[in-house]
Amino acid sequence: MSVALRNAQSAVPVRRAPLRRAVCVLRAALGASRFDVGLVCAGNALMQRLNGAYRHCPEPTDVLSFPFYEVAAGELPRPRCRDEYNLGDIFLGVEYIHQQCRETGEDFDDVLTVSPSRAWWAAGRARGSVGNTRVVLPSPVQVTAAHGLCHLLGYRHDTKPNWEQMYQKEAQILEELNRLTGSRLRPLTASLF
Repeated sequence: MSVALRNAQSAVPVRRAPLRRAVCVLRAALGASRFDVGLVCAGNALMQRLNGAYRHCPEPTDVLSFPFYEVAAGELPRPRCRDEYNLGDIFLGVEYIHQQCRETGEDFDDVLTVSPSRAWWAAGRARGSVGNTRVVLPSPVQVTAAHGLCHLLGYRHDTKPNWEQMYQKEAQILEELNRLTGSRLRPLTASLF
C-alpha cells in the first residue's frame, strides 16, 4: 500500500522521496506493508494548534500520531474491507525537529536531504554551516517517523513497562533501516525513562 506524504510547511524545504522510502522500510519492519500511512511534514504553528487541540498542550512538538484503529501494542489492525487498510496519520514537526537539532548541535547526517532556500543559504552563511551544494535535515526526522509509526500500532511510553516495550520495537525497526542505509539511528524513546 502507499505512504501519502504532504509537506504542509515552508520553514524547512523537504525532498519527500528519501523520507517516503524510509517510512516504507520502517512500515515493512513492523509487518504493516499492506497498510496505508499518511505523513505530514508540519511547521511549528500547525503542530502547536494540533498539540493544543488534541493533547491540551499548546506548544509545538516533534511528532503527533493519529491512529485509524485502537490496537494493543504490536497488534496489526484487522480491517473488514479494502478501504480500511489504513494505519493512520503522522504529523512530523520538521521545523521543531530542525530547531532542536540546531540547539543541541546534533549532526546533520545526510539521511533526509532538503533543498535549500535563499533564506537558508543566508542563515547558513551567517552561521558558517551550509555546505556547497545542499543542506541536510538530520536523522531525527526518520527516528521521529519510526516513533510515530509505533504509536499508530498501539505502542505507548506513559509507564516504564510500556516505554520498555516501545523502546524495543523502535530499536528493532531502526536496526532494519540502519542495516539498509548504513546509518546508526537510535530510538527517540531512549531518554524518556
